[in-house]
Amino acid sequence: MKTLIVAAHPSIETSTVNKRWVEELKKYPEKYTVHELYRAYPAEKIDVEKERGLIESHENLVLQFPIQWFNSPSLLKKWMDEVFDYGWAYGSNGGDKLKNRKVALAVSAGIRSSDYRKEGRYGHTLEQILIPFETTFFYCKADYRSIHAFYGEEKKPGGTEEEELKPGENGLERNTMKYITFLNNL
Repeated sequence: MKTLIVAAHPSIETSTVNKRWVEELKKYPEKYTVHELYRAYPAEKIDVEKERGLIESHENLVLQFPIQWFNSPSLLKKWMDEVFDYGWAYGSNGGDKLKNRKVALAVSAGIRSSDYRKEGRYGHTLEQILIPFETTFFYCKADYRSIHAFYGEEKKPGGTEEEELKPGENGLERNTMKYITFLNNL
């Protein structure tokens, strides 16, 4: 079974990080299905049954998105609200379609990792900011596997600050390979 990557970037063509991740994922169609929400639903009218079928036909689910206002882009929130409803994702009447399914997040933070600390600019870690996703998956009895993140300075990709790059090494390329490893280890 493959991993479904639900990529939600409102302008992927101008993205640096998410665009690169999608390009890399598409090199492995035998492992990953990349489903770009904003391309699939430009008018934001979601085909709920199609989305559910797509999830059910994959072993793993990863939501990939840029952090926007300390959350996901609006279409991903709408997608979750409509697709993960009572009777399908949770509930006493067969709502078990996410139960034990491995799920994870892949996010581009755009801001330095040092800003995502208790003593940092925002007073919270990225994991804390993303708790609503973790809680949603917990509630649906999914097997939540944490996050893969790309941190960087706004408009200037850098990967993770904690790691020093070798001369000529690209932080985005290093992070992209770590993303593939993260997915392979779900």
